Amino acid sequence: MGSVKEWGNTSLEEADDEIFYLVEQEKMRQYKGIELIASENFTSQAVIEALGSALTNKYSEGLPGARYYGGNEFVDQIENLCRARALTAFHCDPAKWGVNVQPYSGSPANFAVYTALLNPHDRIMGLDLPSGGHLTHGYYTAHGKKISATSIYFESLPYKVDFATGYIDYARLEEKALDYRPKLIISGGSAYPRDWDYARLRTIADKCGAMLMCDMAHFSGLVAAQEVNNPFEYCDVVTTTTHKSLRGPRAGMIFYRKGPKPAKKGQIGEVNYDYEDKINFAVFPSLQGGPHNHQIAALAVALKQANTPMFKEYAKQVKANAAAIGAALMKKGYKMVTDGTDNHLVLWDLRPLGLTGNKVERVCELAHITLNKNAVFGDSSALAPGGVRIGAPAMTSRGLKEKDFEQIADFLEQAVNITLSVQKEYGKLLKDFNKGLVDNKEIAALKEAVEKFAASYDMPGFDVNAIKMPVSA
Repeated sequence: MGSVKEWGNTSLEEADDEIFYLVEQEKMRQYKGIELIASENFTSQAVIEALGSALTNKYSEGLPGARYYGGNEFVDQIENLCRARALTAFHCDPAKWGVNVQPYSGSPANFAVYTALLNPHDRIMGLDLPSGGHLTHGYYTAHGKKISATSIYFESLPYKVDFATGYIDYARLEEKALDYRPKLIISGGSAYPRDWDYARLRTIADKCGAMLMCDMAHFSGLVAAQEVNNPFEYCDVVTTTTHKSLRGPRAGMIFYRKGPKPAKKGQIGEVNYDYEDKINFAVFPSLQGGPHNHQIAALAVALKQANTPMFKEYAKQVKANAAAIGAALMKKGYKMVTDGTDNHLVLWDLRPLGLTGNKVERVCELAHITLNKNAVFGDSSALAPGGVRIGAPAMTSRGLKEKDFEQIADFLEQAVNITLSVQKEYGKLLKDFNKGLVDNKEIAALKEAVEKFAASYDMPGFDVNAIKMPVSA
């Protein structure tokens, strides 16, 4: 079997140079590119160190103090610290809120909530995917194909935005909810550029007898910094990923109310929320095995960082930068959904230009700008949707300010003009369009300018001067 030193104490570069150099190339890609995917961010060196720690060796099924394996004395301390920091970071009273930090990511967190609080085929309502919602909120296609497990196991009636304004139509939502009588209403989305009216949603939920959940995965960093409306004031359950605007590792959390419920008229005695045991049981053993302790430790680090004045400044700058790029693009005559943003992203409607998001995404990618094609309300295709989503968190983590995002808007205009030119010359069919991208000199020139711009900013998480590139690269 060889010595321990031979197989267990060699560096990645020595043990597997193929993976080592691919990681190094990915570091270089991140450093020299403009990252605009709204669901991505750059985390810190401290978080990365925790992720790469010996905690990955330990099994710890169960909760602190009630594990199914021995040897968890330090893991218990880490998880308890993470839970305490989560409640502190989101300004939650521990007497009124609890949190489970074991979900592997956001989608498992959401499904754990459904498993805990719903029965199969119970009714739910979430924002429709083309309106800016998320797959896990119950999406099915216009032809009735059920895409997510949520829509397979539960009955989903989505609510939508107003097609004229792009804002959520709360009046229509209420009308639907009172007819449909869902057991759970889900707020939060993945491509909705405006804030949420949780007070209105709470009123609607109470009228139809539903629980109210918020999936704050995208904007949780802004919630922690108190830069958007607070879902904890009105919701029963709040879920989140931790790697987006919160700037942590890839993981998930579920916050749940506990303690006495508000008294109802004529109620005798105290009635308590019963979410805690149900949610903990749904996470483990219902849906997951042992928690990923390296993720939980890294999350604890990120939550400590989020509870600082520096993070508050960061969250403010994220909003300012998103507003700046939206305003710059609108000044150039382009259409942003809802004509702006209240949060970390803008949604660019490309349909007035006769373009699809997948073409603009591809041209941007070749020019070392990463963003993603995204459905705009009224779209029927997820593969060739009418828009692109632009997020501010990652490049804000690199220190960019409003004027820098205005420069990025100039780069995006160049990318769109290239896309229009190629489409005009080669045609709209993707196979024809792609021919115009091969050895395209305009794209090459844009890529050079983008890389020069991006490389002028600091990079969190790793030392760019220590990157080792393979000889062939």
